Order: sequence, then C-alpha cells, then structure tokens
Amino acid sequence: MIARELLGTAQVPDGEELKLYRHDRDFMIVLGYNELMSTRMRTSEEALATMTIERLVGVRDPHLLVGGYGMGFTLRAALAKVEGNARITVAELVPEIIEWARGPMAELTAGCLDDPRVRLVRGDVAEAILLAPELLDAILLDVDNGPDGLVRADNKRLYSKAGLHNARKALRSGGILAVWSADKDPKFRRRMEECHFEVEEVEVRARANGKGPRHVIWFGRTE
Repeated sequence: MIARELLGTAQVPDGEELKLYRHDRDFMIVLGYNELMSTRMRTSEEALATMTIERLVGVRDPHLLVGGYGMGFTLRAALAKVEGNARITVAELVPEIIEWARGPMAELTAGCLDDPRVRLVRGDVAEAILLAPELLDAILLDVDNGPDGLVRADNKRLYSKAGLHNARKALRSGGILAVWSADKDPKFRRRMEECHFEVEEVEVRARANGKGPRHVIWFGRTE
C-alpha cells in the first residue's frame, strides 16, 4: 500500500492550517479531517467555469474574476473554454497555494498561471470584488466548502447580503455570480434571490464518470 506523503502546510490568514498531500499520482488539500479538494474529484470545479461561460451568451472578450486558485481546476477549464481576448483575474489569499502550484503540482498547473490572459491577485477575493477597476462579466467563487466559512470565518462575508450586494455592483447587467458548494443551502439561495439575482441551482457530480458526491453550483444573473 502506498502511504500518503505530506508535501507542505499553509496557515490560512485568520483561519485554519491547510495540508498538501500526495498519494501515488493524486494530490489533495486537507483541512483537519476535511478533504477540500483533490485531483480525483475535480469535475464540479471545472463545471463552475464551463457552465458559467456557457451562460454568457453573446458576450465577446469576457472578463472573469475567479476566487480562489485552489488546484487550478476552474482556471484551466475557463482558459480552455473562453474565446477571443478574454481576461481572467484570479484572487488567491494563501501564498503557499501558488507556491505549490509552481512547485510540486507544476505538471498539473500546466503553465496556466503564466497564460497572458491571466492576472494573479494575491489577496482576498472580497477585496478584489470591491476594487475591480471595471464591471465584470462573471464572478466565480470557490473559496470554501460552501457559504459557511469553514476554512476561514471571514469568508462568510462573501455570502452575506452585504457581500452579495458588493458582487452585484461589480457585475455588468446580465453578469453572473457563480458559487460552488459541497452541499445544498436553501437559505443561501433565498439570500441570493433577496439580493435581486435570478438564481439557477445545478447539481454536478464530483467525478468525471458521473459518480462521487453531488456538489452544487448556484448561478445568479443580474437584472
């Protein structure tokens, strides 16, 4: 049996410790007893990008904001899907995540952080939303296990009414706020609707073979 190898640790600002493991050819990022992400289950994170872009009908050269980088599944899927002079801003709070991407996971990263269409912002995606220099076509959020602030208590502000209003103000008319979650959350969906998003909820399996846990993505379109 191949043992799981610890490759690195990272302290989330004002949060918990993350651990990067490798098991055979697979990588996983773990928080306590929770496996936050792994190369074995990536389909829903990729769908966060592909399904968002499919909903940007008629938008040329879209500008997307992705928070956070994680293992880059969403970013790579977005780069493969967009056309024209699209731009993708990636906000990542934990510096070690980017170090791991360029280090032990460089083969998985496949140079996506150096793509000329990508701008990397080191910091909180909530601040990146507030400081966006222009209106965005889409904001894609996968910074936690869902709208519950598991990794970091401050993440809850993204999913509060104030955070949702900030996201709405940063989006152009017809723009999309897409939020990934490990589980359903009817209260959060209602909160999105109360903040004047037209909400669509989609379940996506975690594995490419249609198996694994059912994850949830909410697509909130602005008026």
